[in-house]
Amino acid sequence: MSASTPVTKFEDNPPESRTFSRQNELPKLPIPPLEDTCRRYLTALEGLQDPREHAETRRAVEDFLHNDGPRVQEKLREYAMDKASYIEEFWYESYLSHSDPVVLALNPFFVLENDPTPDRGQQLPRAASLIVSSLGFIHDLRAGILEPDTMRGTPLDMDQYTRLFGTARIPTERGCKMEVHADSRHIVVLRRGQFYWFDVLDAENRPVLTEREILRNLQAIVSDADQMPIHEVARNSIGVLSTENRKVWSQLRKALISNKNNESCLDVIDNALFVVCLDDAAPDNLAELCDNFLCGTYDLKGGIQVGTCTNRWYDKLQIIVCADGAAGINFEHTGVDGHTVLRFAADIFTEGLMLLARSINPSAPTLFHAPLSPYAKSYKPPRGQTRDQIPSPTYVIDTAPKKLEWTLYPELRAGIRFAETRLSDLICQNDCQALEFKTYGKNFITSHGFSPDAFVQMAFQAAYYGLYGRIECTYEPAMTKAFLHGRTEAIRTVQPHTVDFIKTFFSEAPNPQKVAALRKACQGHVQLTKECSKGLGQDRHLYALYCLLQRERERESQAAVAKSEYDEDEGRPLSPTSTTSSGSGSGQNKPPLPAIFTDNGWHILNRSILSTSNCGNPALRLFGFGPVAADGFGIGYIIKDEGISVCASSKHLQTRRFLDTLKGYLLDIQRILIQLHLSANQRPEPFVDHAGVLRDSKTGRPINGHRGVESAINPYDDEDTLPGYSFFDSGDVELLGRKKSRPSYYNTGKIIPMSEYV
Repeated sequence: MSASTPVTKFEDNPPESRTFSRQNELPKLPIPPLEDTCRRYLTALEGLQDPREHAETRRAVEDFLHNDGPRVQEKLREYAMDKASYIEEFWYESYLSHSDPVVLALNPFFVLENDPTPDRGQQLPRAASLIVSSLGFIHDLRAGILEPDTMRGTPLDMDQYTRLFGTARIPTERGCKMEVHADSRHIVVLRRGQFYWFDVLDAENRPVLTEREILRNLQAIVSDADQMPIHEVARNSIGVLSTENRKVWSQLRKALISNKNNESCLDVIDNALFVVCLDDAAPDNLAELCDNFLCGTYDLKGGIQVGTCTNRWYDKLQIIVCADGAAGINFEHTGVDGHTVLRFAADIFTEGLMLLARSINPSAPTLFHAPLSPYAKSYKPPRGQTRDQIPSPTYVIDTAPKKLEWTLYPELRAGIRFAETRLSDLICQNDCQALEFKTYGKNFITSHGFSPDAFVQMAFQAAYYGLYGRIECTYEPAMTKAFLHGRTEAIRTVQPHTVDFIKTFFSEAPNPQKVAALRKACQGHVQLTKECSKGLGQDRHLYALYCLLQRERERESQAAVAKSEYDEDEGRPLSPTSTTSSGSGSGQNKPPLPAIFTDNGWHILNRSILSTSNCGNPALRLFGFGPVAADGFGIGYIIKDEGISVCASSKHLQTRRFLDTLKGYLLDIQRILIQLHLSANQRPEPFVDHAGVLRDSKTGRPINGHRGVESAINPYDDEDTLPGYSFFDSGDVELLGRKKSRPSYYNTGKIIPMSEYV
């Protein structure tokens, strides 16, 4: 766990309006000097190109520095004057213009550690606990009393939290758009591909249901949903439409909302705080566990899909709970990075444990400060007051679970069928595997004076080279939330010092030389990470310049088309440039891009074969995402005190073999480090204690490969490796006191029977 991993601290009476109180202290993300960016760009490519390619890239960079570069740099400075962040708009354009399915390509996942209590670890109690904890988080966030994120006393941007709940990604004909419903008060529950919903908050964001009442609702939902035969689920699973190509999904969504009832059903989903997916199956192994949270499982029976892949809605934040109680999160990534969702995941996991303590001791503290709504059935008025004295709400609160009933006509049934078969193809193409390495972790790594994150990054390089004999473009995000609306910057792991380490390690060099090369590479990676965290990388800056140039070219193209049409209307002779295709998207009318953006180097750096991210916290068991390149790996990892968890995914590659090679390297480098340490620190013979444990005669510590090594005081012991996880490469609130209008979707859905659970 990194020293500053965000987690809420308990306070009896937190001050109001503090969540966003330090936003005005945040500086803007700096626009680096163009010369520095170009130098970093060339350095990042040095180990990825042969001498001839690198010489060509160097010429393209020099040309850019002496011609278009300074002009576009100045335009970027002017553009950024009235913006919170110079990269933000381009960032959203990149994500929202993505037309491929978001499943596997964009949405990451977290797997939470299991609930330590047997009863609450079962599926429905676990789901109820996570829902209640989430409502506490939402209450404190919206009330402004959630503790703001900081890193060693430095405030971090909190803007992403406004897009965590009540947010939906909506496909349109011209890309996607984000909708944020700040007054959202209900949740949606999915079971066997069927949608249910009920209110969970009042207008002041106080819970209107207790944990026990939420559990009863979930029991009623499962009882109702399981009446549908398993072989009928796929043909009725509207959720699979959210896995389609975004343009196809846009057309199907248009067909859906042509029916008023379906439009109301979509409104219920889009407006929900989040979606809870209750799966009717449990993963059999680690690989299936990862698959389940990344894309759902694939399981054919009689040629019909009965896997959990039909029980998802990928355009929103999803809390997924398996039949055995294993739980996790799959999130839409456009508006939030892993660091933000990690805070939420860690807090609700911790709150669940504290709520358990409170069930034993009512005076035990809890993390959040959400009082039960006075409109809740279980609300107990203070002494001297009766329920009759509590005024009725001026708006509708409906806590009974209701099922969304869709009107499915032939076009939609065909859309569901083909969306499911395409999703099944994607799942079959993807291989997701996990390694829970328990031989050593952060403690051993830091005891030898290495940065844990840099050490693991070099392990990925060694494992890939050991398997394929190549060094490929690698991406790791560095969080830039110390800046206003900050997201991430790209750490390009492959640097000259990285290449030197790989070549040395896979040579006949003596072990001291190999370790020296590793230490130099790790130190270089630490320095690179610090620079990127300060916004001093090359990827975001160059991408912003590229986007400005593309906009400029589009305007010139449109102007040329307009002139061509005007000349035709006036009967004038057409100019040479106007004889080309007059479509606004025609590349023939656009002026050429500077060579830096058409050169081989630009394409290499924008195709990450190893897309990696470190997102660790004791609340998490695993974390992962799909590959961003067809011939690459997506690698999520968590560095724990005594272990390293890695989840890798790829398409048609040897994912298991890659992880086995990684494990082999980790064991090899451990053996080398221990041998060098022992040879440099001769000690008296160890002794065996009364329990039969072999111990160091000087320190008394057990000798088992990682605790027997003397821990050195080093700069990485409390290293903050806060991730920024991202893979960039790739209704109004009524005035207080006024009667609130009843949303149209309150008439949506069929009330399901509750009698046996009341």
